[in-house]
Amino acid sequence: MAKNTEEDFKLLSNSIKNREFQPVYFLSGDEPYYIEKISDLIEETVLTPTEKQFNQTIMYGKEVKVKDIVMAAKRYPMMAEYQVIIVKEAQNLPKNQMDDFVPYLENPLKSTILVLNYKIDKLDQRTKVAKLFLKYGFFKSEKLYENKIPGWIEKYIRSLDKAIDSQASLLIAEYLGNDLGKIANEIDKMLLQLPKEVQLINTKHVEENIGISKDFNVFELQKAIGSNNFNKSIQIINYLANNPTQNPFIVIIGNLFSYFKKILLYHEFKTLDARSLASKLGIHEFILTEYRMAAANFSSEKVEQVFAILKYYDLKSKGVGGNATPTGEMMREMVLKIFATHSN
Repeated sequence: MAKNTEEDFKLLSNSIKNREFQPVYFLSGDEPYYIEKISDLIEETVLTPTEKQFNQTIMYGKEVKVKDIVMAAKRYPMMAEYQVIIVKEAQNLPKNQMDDFVPYLENPLKSTILVLNYKIDKLDQRTKVAKLFLKYGFFKSEKLYENKIPGWIEKYIRSLDKAIDSQASLLIAEYLGNDLGKIANEIDKMLLQLPKEVQLINTKHVEENIGISKDFNVFELQKAIGSNNFNKSIQIINYLANNPTQNPFIVIIGNLFSYFKKILLYHEFKTLDARSLASKLGIHEFILTEYRMAAANFSSEKVEQVFAILKYYDLKSKGVGGNATPTGEMMREMVLKIFATHSN
């Protein structure tokens, strides 16, 4: 198979749609989105609604033993060409039982389609059972790098016969991170709320329908801190502190950590050309100016100080040390301490 997750996904999806089934599908990797899409496609494609009543079984890794799965896989379908067995959360199957699959994998029943959704975790590829899974419908779903997410968003929206401008796709990526399932779900909800005649999605549509305040969000906070704009930073953090449900402290800390990590990378690779530097930072070239300004305001030494501050408030927000400080107050303290690095 091709090494690209999206290409692998298309190849495997097309073979399923064409009813070119494998007796076993081992769906693994760090990105659950594609695993779930393939599993759902098999669930929807192989059997008719009537056939599913007797020939489709859903199991969960925490609740079954491998021997139970194998025993079910050896059954013949009732009044249908196939039976389908889907094992969700298969990574929770006991590792010491995985070899129990070996005899079945050496001679699987052609009338059974066995699907294992093995998310996040990985099998040791040196083992016999792993090598046998490779013979069939093996799929590895890799996480996308952050700088690839805006492009993925644009492709996803094109698949829904819409378009999105680059600023809007970048805003979604920054706000939602690289969880493709969450991104797709939020886009689907947004499109349901937009008038059908809207063909090009812009930042206003995103802000109004994905719950991002235009002027008071963590990305504006990053820019304000990076540009050394104290007053604007305090205005934004006060807004976020007063709306903690929509702006969880742990998410703010995570975003700031990612932002300052990019500033540190800027210092390390600043002699590169713009395109190469943007690639190293995992950003688009058109926002490189923002990081150039931030790097001028925060030296590598100051970035390290900021990391220490973020780590401290990450632990404090989780109650380490018996902390009883209100979350909003911790947010304000953290921003004040970040600005205090300029006086160190």
